[in-house]
Amino acid sequence: MKELYHIDMEAEGQHSKMLDELPPVDGVVTMGCNVQCPFLPCKWREDWGLDDPTGQLDAVFLETIRQIEEKYFN
Repeated sequence: MKELYHIDMEAEGQHSKMLDELPPVDGVVTMGCNVQCPFLPCKWREDWGLDDPTGQLDAVFLETIRQIEEKYFN
């Protein structure tokens, strides 16, 4: 995020949140990386079939971001 969009999530006070800390959502997009996602009540749900980049090099994260952009904007 910082490299691509010049958004420093930590400097802006962003942090991981528990599900009960989230406001109600209309939709949920999951990565589909063979990990059981927690249930989050929503009106619609979509699975994008992306690999989880956790523990990978930055280049893998950047590729995942590009895949998300492609799916979102197309």
